[in-house]
Amino acid sequence: MKYLYYPGCSLKGTNRAYEESVLASFHALNIELEELEDWNCCGATAYMAVDEMKSFALAARNLALAERQGQDGSPTLIAPCSGCYLVLSKTQHYMEEYSEVSRTIDGALQAARLSYARTVHVRHPLDILVNEIGIPQISSKVQRPLRGLKVACYYGCQIVRPYAAFDDQVNPKTMDHLMRALGAETVDWPLKTRCCGGSLMGTLPDVGVPLSYILLKEALKRGAHVVATACPLCQFNLECYQDKMSRQFQERVEIPVVYFTQLLGLALGVPERQLGMHRLLVPFTLARGGARLHA
Repeated sequence: MKYLYYPGCSLKGTNRAYEESVLASFHALNIELEELEDWNCCGATAYMAVDEMKSFALAARNLALAERQGQDGSPTLIAPCSGCYLVLSKTQHYMEEYSEVSRTIDGALQAARLSYARTVHVRHPLDILVNEIGIPQISSKVQRPLRGLKVACYYGCQIVRPYAAFDDQVNPKTMDHLMRALGAETVDWPLKTRCCGGSLMGTLPDVGVPLSYILLKEALKRGAHVVATACPLCQFNLECYQDKMSRQFQERVEIPVVYFTQLLGLALGVPERQLGMHRLLVPFTLARGGARLHA
């Protein structure tokens, strides 16, 4: 089984552990990922700070390249980053629904000697794993069950909103199903799609830090040993600001925040280093477990 793979900027930089764990865990499941050639930024930053149409143009170039590289009529492009997944999906929706956007972007692609016939399927790894590979197949390959591990599955804002292509917008469950298939227990956690603070951590930290703190405090109150996420920015915010949260709210906050693909890889028997576990700032091993919130 083979898919095209779009890493995006984060997975090649500060969030290398996500790419490492995606590639290693998919390889353990005999799924081949072929990186998109000559890919560029998905346009997420341009959309937020510059111009929405320029963002669409950047995303559409990646879609056109995927269509050309796929050459099978309807190639699938996997985008692990939540921001990339959203912008690529949104670009497709807007090109289909708004003729003015479609004409403008087609003109931009033509100037770059490209064209896009709207045949690419943009999908998230969770979608592929649960709805394509299937829970029974994954469960059959588990070598190291995650028994005794309590996981708070955090989806974030973007992979189910505004487009719920493969999961429920209010109460998504694909990651929960996957974690349970690996032997872990998932906590009943109503904040699984609440915002972590996003880019506010760098612009308005007085607003952003409390948003992440609320998430971690609730996960800890519900007995989670670890938070699993599918978003590079969410992982960064929830992990890297724990010391600041502890100082600001005068209670020690400590809980590992990992990518769901890292837990998947561990259960499949992939060595920890291949999954980027050594890159975590709040260390996690199956033997360690545990988390702390002290007044």
